[in-house]
Amino acid sequence: MSDESITLPICRRLTYAVGHFFNDLCASMWFTYLLVYYHLVVGLEDTNAGLLLLIGQIADGICTPLIGYESDRTAGCGKYGKRKTWHLVGTLCVFASFPFIFNPCVGCDQDTPQTAVLIYAIPFIIIFQFGWAATQISHLSLIPELVTCEHAKVELTSYRYAFNVVANITVYAVAWLLFHFQSQDLRDPSGSQNLGWADVTTFRYLALTVWGIGTVFSIIFHLGTKERVCSQNSEPEAGECQPLIPRSSRTSGPLLRWKHWLIEPAFYQVALLYMCTRLIVNLSQTYIPMYLTNSLSLPKNFIASIPLVMYVSGLVSSLVMKPVSKRIGTSMTYFVGLLPIMVFSYWVLLDMNMGQRVYGAAVLLGSGSAVILVMSLSMTANLIGDQTQSGAFVYGAMSFTDKVANGLGVMIIQTLHPSHMHDSDCIGFYHNVMVIVTGGVAVVAALCLCTIFIWPIKIRRWFITDPMGTQDETNSCVINGRVN
Repeated sequence: MSDESITLPICRRLTYAVGHFFNDLCASMWFTYLLVYYHLVVGLEDTNAGLLLLIGQIADGICTPLIGYESDRTAGCGKYGKRKTWHLVGTLCVFASFPFIFNPCVGCDQDTPQTAVLIYAIPFIIIFQFGWAATQISHLSLIPELVTCEHAKVELTSYRYAFNVVANITVYAVAWLLFHFQSQDLRDPSGSQNLGWADVTTFRYLALTVWGIGTVFSIIFHLGTKERVCSQNSEPEAGECQPLIPRSSRTSGPLLRWKHWLIEPAFYQVALLYMCTRLIVNLSQTYIPMYLTNSLSLPKNFIASIPLVMYVSGLVSSLVMKPVSKRIGTSMTYFVGLLPIMVFSYWVLLDMNMGQRVYGAAVLLGSGSAVILVMSLSMTANLIGDQTQSGAFVYGAMSFTDKVANGLGVMIIQTLHPSHMHDSDCIGFYHNVMVIVTGGVAVVAALCLCTIFIWPIKIRRWFITDPMGTQDETNSCVINGRVN
């Protein structure tokens, strides 16, 4: 049986895919509601709210390559496996910190000094981002260890993204229900459609719901996912050390270490494309609530219903990605995903008073974002190939570019939007933000993709010492040399 036809059993695919569910739930709240919560609900200034997000992104960006490096070189806790050990450490950190981020300190109210709010929130944000990074990197690093062929990696990544979509749908569905019940609450007879301190309780219940659901799915992952455990210098044996998927003879060749990746052009090609992908997905997710409430003047329940529509459409598109990518290749599928994002940007640019038509635009943005995110992760897995011993470093480095770029992007936008702006300026500001972070970054991503079409992703193993101590100066491994 060929390597191309072998894949994990459905049960193993599902238990693996839910391993990032807790992270996905938290990330959905982080990117969609952090600025909304701290600026519109708690009452921080634009720059202070942006500073919290920037600190979190920088902490995450610094942690990811360091965790990736340590994850590659440490053996793990006993027979538990190095990737699952780091995953457990990260999950515990997220478990201990996340509920406090969306809860004001005891005794705090709308008159609490902003400095006190920052001092309270920053430590929890740093612990949360460390845990989030540890969970993300360890979970991604399992992909090239569980499966070897390109289409199997796309399939496993699609499963992972499908649960990412389910997590986002869960968050937005719960948020919509909480806002709906709040408007029916007798304690809120005015039925205000504007966000304010009265919504603190809503975000507290949302955070605690996310916390509980995520914990359950993390337990399922650790009980159901089996990581092979063996030392780098040992031969595979029966039981834990035997690979779940038979590997090709390429694994007996030279091994890439972290420093070798830094001189590989393909490493930077994929990193730039991944950064653009995350900028589109995360910044649009962060600023669409502001766009809905400020530019389109829609009621506050739209900050739950519109993201919900986006991720339902993303779920649908994730189901057809595997057969499409198998027919036209990963790179071409990524390009297909960019098209609806560009159409969304053009629609927003022309339609200043979109109103209910924003649902149609949300379908375009959600479906396109799903495709490019899965394809960029698949390209990263293909770049790593059989070099799983340094796979966590590669994912960590990719995530570093993503986190720092997103943090700086948010801070720049927040700085350009001073609080003294008039309402008319605010309407145009968030309108322009949505156009630039989708259409503008999509153009840059398309240019990055062109470099991959012209110079296919390949690893040139210069001066790499293999396990026997010899050197290989000429071996070259084409990872994505043609569109399959």
